[in-house]
Amino acid sequence: MIETSLHSLPHGITLSCRSTGDKGRPVLMFLHGFPEAAFVWDALLAHFSQPEHGGYRCIAPNLRGFEQSSAPADVAAYRPKHLVQDIAALIALEGGQVECLVAHDWGGAVAWNLAAAQPASMKKLAIINSPHPGTFLRELQHSPAQRAASAYMNFLIRPDAEALLAEDDFRRLWAFFTAMGAQDGPHAWLSDAVKAQYRAVWAQGLTGPCNYYRASPLRPARPGPPHHDPAAAAVTIPRAMLEVHLPTLVIWATGDTALLPALLDGLDDFVPQMTLRRVDGATHWIVHEQPALVAAYLQEFLR
Repeated sequence: MIETSLHSLPHGITLSCRSTGDKGRPVLMFLHGFPEAAFVWDALLAHFSQPEHGGYRCIAPNLRGFEQSSAPADVAAYRPKHLVQDIAALIALEGGQVECLVAHDWGGAVAWNLAAAQPASMKKLAIINSPHPGTFLRELQHSPAQRAASAYMNFLIRPDAEALLAEDDFRRLWAFFTAMGAQDGPHAWLSDAVKAQYRAVWAQGLTGPCNYYRASPLRPARPGPPHHDPAAAAVTIPRAMLEVHLPTLVIWATGDTALLPALLDGLDDFVPQMTLRRVDGATHWIVHEQPALVAAYLQEFLR
């Protein structure tokens, strides 16, 4: 049974979490992305908490700004250092080290940074279609194709983005599920029941989720006028902040049209203990599309 609870962190942030499995068991932690929430991991929480699949304590927080987690008003509160601080503090509450941190999309951005900065907080790292900051910065600076694929980010930083996203029963948010490499036809996984879960989350506010994009310079430049914004073109990241020296699984759906396969080129230079699983015929939403395959790859990696 999946429980919901609020976890108060020492620095004043509260994260709403979904969890299952016995306390005291090795912990798996799952980090969601945009425009999602912790509930998207429910099937994997249930799977890995079962004795035959490891009997893990499984926990999925709603990141700050999402669902019932704290949503500071200041855009600066969504800079990577604060997002990392939240998850590091939650891991400390769960025993100080997780067996594996599993993350997708924006959750992956947090996980990459935490693994580089505080590797002792986890034994292993698993990333699902979330670009490493080193290769993402390179592609945003040098690849017109990736800049075009990431152009949606500059819509999400508009001051009216959340109002536009909420229009017409969240029409533009539903389009995210079809615009990032969807196969023809409706998504079988996006049932009426799942849509109701998304609506319930989105109705609690979209400013926090949009602030992730407003706070990050890792997006395509916007030439002026009225305001020239160099964005990623002006960014440098020290090498020490990019290296991850942990066993790392990267599951990558090659049909992701927002995050192009070139983001994998040179990734092993930053992550020398990497295992890469490419999945053809899946999109950015592979966790929904092929949950059994994702679980199988994770199970193999955890052994």
